[in-house]
Amino acid sequence: MIQAPRLAGLERSWLSPLLLALVGVLMLVSLSIGAAPLPISAVVEALFGGASEAHRVIVQEIRLPRTLLAATIGAMHGVSGAALQGLLRNPLAAPSLFGAPQAAAFGAVLAIATGVGDALSFALPLSAILMAFLSAFLLVVIVGRESNLLLLILAGLALSSLAGAATALALNLASSPFAALEISFWLLGSLDDRSFRHVLLAWPFMACGALLLLAPRDAFRVLSLGEEAAQSLGVNVTALRLKVILGVALGVGASVAVSGTIGFIGLVVPHLMRPLVGHDPGRLLAPSAFAGAALLLAADIAVRLIPSSSTIKVGVLTALIGVPFFLYLVFRERLRLGGAGA
Repeated sequence: MIQAPRLAGLERSWLSPLLLALVGVLMLVSLSIGAAPLPISAVVEALFGGASEAHRVIVQEIRLPRTLLAATIGAMHGVSGAALQGLLRNPLAAPSLFGAPQAAAFGAVLAIATGVGDALSFALPLSAILMAFLSAFLLVVIVGRESNLLLLILAGLALSSLAGAATALALNLASSPFAALEISFWLLGSLDDRSFRHVLLAWPFMACGALLLLAPRDAFRVLSLGEEAAQSLGVNVTALRLKVILGVALGVGASVAVSGTIGFIGLVVPHLMRPLVGHDPGRLLAPSAFAGAALLLAADIAVRLIPSSSTIKVGVLTALIGVPFFLYLVFRERLRLGGAGA
């Protein structure tokens, strides 16, 4: 009677270290793959300055920024999805489903189209973060306290469509074909040709967003009892809601500003991790971050290995994975609701 819970707790305690080790292995694989494949031993030597100059440039200056961004962007999407699902107490809540990435892309596009900033300007993440915050805020306002499935999907669809239409309008009104080309880049979702300038643009905002989402993990656990119960136990639900909205906006907005729209990681990852943490929303955050990093690293490795005449964008691959998964979740939820109604 006592040993089973202890064993389950021990297994959960090893989950994050195992995921972190998986992320480390995938980062080494990512650094070894490219136009000039390198053995893992050469990658390790290049990271610590013991390889040839050519290997050092390839690993440290060309591939390392891309790999670091893949890991941190995936982690940001994973923890954002887990936090939103904990806040709304709905397993279908995710940044990509209520338009945060699309709104952030519109913010970045708007900055480029109006000439406020270019692809390496801090105006880009700031504009993306502002639009992502607005999208998240509007979803929470529209859905309210009772985040039922139909209302969540309809509100998310409306916000995503509005952001997509605004982005298309900005593309049509672009002042030059060069601006239109830059705008098209943000719509695809890619980690090609990234530099440490992109890392420095995104990391400060993503770090702040991650702290805001990870800090109130105990509050998510209490909130699962309901808003009234959580307030009676001392949780400031309004402040928690604001922290989550701001954290998602900072993280997702900065991610989109340097990678374009990469969706569905925040939906898929928490569902994969939830059974492994005992369906505890507080324990779900960190494993979702590590698993999100692993998933995007694996997707970025896959797009470089898939034979094609041109480079496949990683945002396309995550959508191909995420859309069927989302439809499966909707179907499963429909069966659950139908069973409850019977």
